[in-house]
Amino acid sequence: MTDFEAIDALLAGARQEVPLPPVEERRALREGLNLSRTQVAQALSVSPSTVGGWESGRDPGGEVRAKYAYFLDGARTRLAAITGEEAAATETDAADATDGPEEADTVQPPGQDEDGQDDMEALAVPQPCVLCGQPAAHQVAGFPQHLDPAACGTADSGRMTEPAETAEAVAPQRPRHRPAQPGQEGAAGREDAARREGTAGRKSAVGRDGAAGRKSAAGGGLKVVPVGRRVREADTPDPVARAVADALAEHSGDVEAATAALVKRAIPDAMALLDASRKGGRYDVVAHPWLPEILRKQTARGADQIWEARPKWTRPELPAGRHEVTALDINGAYLSALKTHLPLGQLEHSTGDHHDRRRAGVHLITPPAWDHGAVLPNPIGNRDEPGPLWVTEPTLRLLLRLSGPKYGLCDPPVIHESWTSGATESLLEKFRTALKDARDRAIAEDDEVTLEYVKAMYSKFVSTMGESNYNRELYRTDWMHLIRSQAFTNLWWKAHRAYDQGLLVVRVMGTDELHVTGDWRAVFPEGRGVAEVKLKDTYAVGGEPDHPDGG
Repeated sequence: MTDFEAIDALLAGARQEVPLPPVEERRALREGLNLSRTQVAQALSVSPSTVGGWESGRDPGGEVRAKYAYFLDGARTRLAAITGEEAAATETDAADATDGPEEADTVQPPGQDEDGQDDMEALAVPQPCVLCGQPAAHQVAGFPQHLDPAACGTADSGRMTEPAETAEAVAPQRPRHRPAQPGQEGAAGREDAARREGTAGRKSAVGRDGAAGRKSAAGGGLKVVPVGRRVREADTPDPVARAVADALAEHSGDVEAATAALVKRAIPDAMALLDASRKGGRYDVVAHPWLPEILRKQTARGADQIWEARPKWTRPELPAGRHEVTALDINGAYLSALKTHLPLGQLEHSTGDHHDRRRAGVHLITPPAWDHGAVLPNPIGNRDEPGPLWVTEPTLRLLLRLSGPKYGLCDPPVIHESWTSGATESLLEKFRTALKDARDRAIAEDDEVTLEYVKAMYSKFVSTMGESNYNRELYRTDWMHLIRSQAFTNLWWKAHRAYDQGLLVVRVMGTDELHVTGDWRAVFPEGRGVAEVKLKDTYAVGGEPDHPDGG
């Protein structure tokens, strides 16, 4: 095939992608039909986070793009049809109001009962009106009344007392007929007549309440329920436990095969759990916001410009003698680090030596000198190059705290510029709590399948939310750096706690490794919980002890 033929073949196979409406219209179309992201995601065989990304600016491709465009076009058509139906209904209601009320709402003319028989007659001698007590020239159903409400004294509530009450006492079994005001019809007329009834009508209603009124309220009335007793949606089944049970059933109880299958699907399952935990949240998780260049890899296999302050420290010198060193393992380091200040939206640039605790992000700082390297690791980790560097929010907050009056271990860092956004510490709290609870149950029940599954979920969730091919739904490189730095900061504080309680800190490594000498159980609770530590190794450093037997 020649070059020209190849080009012709390329052009023949090329096709223009299906157009999509603007970003702001996509969400409006979905919400206009009262559809949730989850419902749309299920119809398109994607996750709710993916739909959220499309509504935030990211465009789908391939077959799913065509499906999404089909849904949006159908939603637009459906909304137009609903709007047309509502407009037609409005016009019909207006026409009905112009033509007059339906038969069911028609009020009988003055002096006629429901059968159309005339029940009104003129009185030869005016008699006291049963409503106001003033002389009336007519009677309705045998009761003297004013036919014109304007002539009746019931408008003055002060005059409506005994006459009406006497009429009720004389004829308690007979319904009181009200002459309708000329020109008044339907519900408006009935409402006005009820108002004209005044105090006597209210008293009559109170007298009629009794068992019949209670029965009516119980049968179809509107009940007022106290706020503290509102119906609440039942808790949904535990998705972690359900996934483990399904995997074990699928692999006929083979623990190793079920564990391998669960670990393999840990990333999409973690994203599904995140979506479920964000229901009713105040903030949407933005899938793919714009990120500054400092958060982008410089090369395909390289790194970006953010320094996470990962510790790799060993005490340079130990006191003379033999030392029994205990290597402690910090449980669930990344799981605990999910509780950190995360920026909610797109990062915004600012300059100046100022830190706003309501925001979070990354900061270019000149770190302070650290004069305690003989007993504690540097809070920014092992760094050979001098000068400014980009650090994360947890690292900056650690330095600011250590430079404060409570600790006074260093000078404050100098902030040159920042990329930050409004932040919250609880954005992933429900997600973290769900994983923590599942982990605690697994430990209590000695369930290694669930334990490995949960560990894979939170560790892979953190490691793949950056520029990863394994998680295309959540693209937050800044979050990845902040969560990892929070794990390093948590480890640093545990080292400081050990030092403050009189232990000898020997080594601090990675996210979960702390080596100390001394009675560590008096400082840290032992166990497998996220607030506990477990024994990893013990070894001796220093001169050998003297043994009488020469051993």
